[in-house]
Amino acid sequence: MSDVPAPTVVEAEPTEHRAGLRGWLLDDLNEGRSPVEGPHSRPESSQQRPWWQVMCLTGLDYFSTLGYQPGIAALAAGALAPVATLLLVALTLLGALPVYRQVARESPHGQGSIAMLERVLPRWTGKLFVLVLLGFAATDFVITMTLSAADATAHVLENPYVPNVLRGHQMGVTLLLLAMLGAVFLRGFKEAIGIAVVLVGVYLTLNLIVVVFALQDILTHPHLAVTWRSLLVHEYPSPLAMAAVALLVFPKLALGLSGFETGVAVMPLIRTRTPGDLRARIRGAHRLLTTAAVIMSCFLIASSFVTTVLIPPREFNPGGRAYGRALAYLAHEHLGNVFGTVYDVSTVLILWFAGASAMAGLLNLIPRYLPRYGMAPAWTRAVRPLVLVLTAIAFLVTFAFRADVNAQGGAYATGVLVLITSAAVAVTLSARRRGHRRLTVAFSVITLIFVYTTIANIIERPDGVKIASLFIAGIVTFSVLSRILRATELRATGIEMDDLARQFIEDAAASGTIHIIANEPDARDEREYREKEEEQRLGNHIPDSDPVLFVEVTVTDPSDFETPLRVRGEERHGFRILKVEGPSISNAIAALLLCIRDLTGKKPHVYFSWTESNPVVSLLRYLLFGEGEIAPITREVLREAEHNTRRRPMVHVG
Repeated sequence: MSDVPAPTVVEAEPTEHRAGLRGWLLDDLNEGRSPVEGPHSRPESSQQRPWWQVMCLTGLDYFSTLGYQPGIAALAAGALAPVATLLLVALTLLGALPVYRQVARESPHGQGSIAMLERVLPRWTGKLFVLVLLGFAATDFVITMTLSAADATAHVLENPYVPNVLRGHQMGVTLLLLAMLGAVFLRGFKEAIGIAVVLVGVYLTLNLIVVVFALQDILTHPHLAVTWRSLLVHEYPSPLAMAAVALLVFPKLALGLSGFETGVAVMPLIRTRTPGDLRARIRGAHRLLTTAAVIMSCFLIASSFVTTVLIPPREFNPGGRAYGRALAYLAHEHLGNVFGTVYDVSTVLILWFAGASAMAGLLNLIPRYLPRYGMAPAWTRAVRPLVLVLTAIAFLVTFAFRADVNAQGGAYATGVLVLITSAAVAVTLSARRRGHRRLTVAFSVITLIFVYTTIANIIERPDGVKIASLFIAGIVTFSVLSRILRATELRATGIEMDDLARQFIEDAAASGTIHIIANEPDARDEREYREKEEEQRLGNHIPDSDPVLFVEVTVTDPSDFETPLRVRGEERHGFRILKVEGPSISNAIAALLLCIRDLTGKKPHVYFSWTESNPVVSLLRYLLFGEGEIAPITREVLREAEHNTRRRPMVHVG
């Protein structure tokens, strides 16, 4: 087959002619990609970096949780926090890490587990499932922004050098940080990886200093560890009791699992010696995921132990100096306010930048799926309108949770756990499809553990699934409305036409007017084509001397929106037929007519017969199955695509 460019249509208004606020908002609409380089962008080779530098981009989300994870663990588990953290680390290294190493193998272009499930689940089922997962992904990313901003605010307000006038204004400072984040993206956001390397390097170094000095303090005063151990044994007299309670509180610690989905999404940013070497990219992603998981596991265990042993339990409660900032508390108490202030600044910056990473992820994740499904308007490909929408949503979430770090933990954990669980399901189905029995069993066990963790987290803190449900409902509602509004777009990204079909079209053009009869194939015998031709010639006064072509459309996947059309010619019982494959009959015929016009320079005429179906039922059949009342919708698609009536193909109905 030869490739034929998409039909030429009239643009409503070129982007460069837009002016004022609308022009500023939509000035990047026709660039073809987001100018914001985030986890889901498709970078050029000049933007690629070594895997360890890309790991730092992932670490913005992953490592920044050290700012609040130890405090949340101590508040949830008390003296048992280090034991519960060990369970978290075991699940990280033996569960999440193997799952996402497999996801990296099967999605080297950074599509992640969502795309894997999209390939497994067919048609509308897959599309709707992806929309649900996008709702949880939106929960994950938005809560990353709001929780990180809230925790950054806590580090700011608890610093002893901060003016007293700011204290007690947690909400105001958090909103200011979110507004600054939105302002940065409205202006443009570049060099993310270079900044991430510096921030992560400094932050991990400072955390290492804090942990080492804290451990040294415990070694110098061994009675502190003895006191903690005595308290632990008194509350939990047997290892079995410890394990049971640790399993119960474990879902509250699931924040420490964040970052894996982003780790796969940033794979296209990994530089390889040979451009496009997917095997090398996968190896780099494996190093990235493993190194990040090991570093984070070590910090989680050490930080949970030193904060539980050294910090009085009352300080972890709301209003306490370690509330949402346990390691910062140790930095001030054990290393002085000057070092503590440096630590606070580093923590604020990495938390704020983690929100930037989350914003960039959403700005690239939403356009990747929704416009392709026809479930988002054209303006969602522009950065600035999306930034304003996402910033407004972040404001609402911050108000709903009163800028409280711990209150948002449930919603954040829900988004993280659902994405990891979906990844575990995806790799399990993939292993089963490939016939790997041992892998299927192993991943099934991991999936069950994550399912338990997710359900337990939802039962314990239902606010997370409530927030996710709002995102899902909003995305689904918005998507359905957009699909309806965009239903009459041309939708063809190109046309693949074989030589026989092209020959049929050229012969028809050489004979004069191009007559095309739309036929819904039934028996496809000689009688069917002969009766259809006689009916249209008589009803539309087509001269007997003029040749006619038949067009028959086979609907492939009606849930698809923008796809290339495949056209092949077939001669059957002496009749010439153009067989077309596409997701919708009306849109495919309209695209074919415009293509014929562009190839021949002549306006084709297409002929339809009315059906006897209910118009409402026909509309639903069109939206869901790409069928319905073909003639009026074809005419409407043509009207929308070609504004010049003199160049618009003619539609006849009899």
